[in-house]
Amino acid sequence: MEDRAPVPSPHPARDITEHVGYRLKRASAALRGAMDKALREHDLTVPQYSCLELLDERPGLSNADLARGTFVTRQSANVVLRGLKDAGLITRAATTDHGRALPVHLTPAGRRRLHAARAAVYAIEERMIEAIPAQRLVALLAALDAMSDALDD
Repeated sequence: MEDRAPVPSPHPARDITEHVGYRLKRASAALRGAMDKALREHDLTVPQYSCLELLDERPGLSNADLARGTFVTRQSANVVLRGLKDAGLITRAATTDHGRALPVHLTPAGRRRLHAARAAVYAIEERMIEAIPAQRLVALLAALDAMSDALDD
């Protein structure tokens, strides 16, 4: 095996735990774990909760829209929607007037479940926000958006 020149780090870092990607993944894993735990009490998964949130903001989204908005594949979104429908939390038209996309809507039970779960999720976000000075939140959100935009194709 031949020796290769080391690849220089994109910024000063003593080890992998100081890289931006590592820190983002660590924060993401911590958030996911906290949300999994909180949502379990509401009989929801993170993708199910995300779908309910999107449908509350934009009723009538399609499966493809929900897949994009919840960062899952269309196949995974179908599984999530099936679970929500079986639980009586959404309705999904069997046919549509135009196109192939079947619009999805919250039921009253779905809206109640979302509102109960939202308080738990917002409490988690509040804990995260309280960990940084308030004046840095806007800059943090802008920096996260800029990093995401830099990777979008």
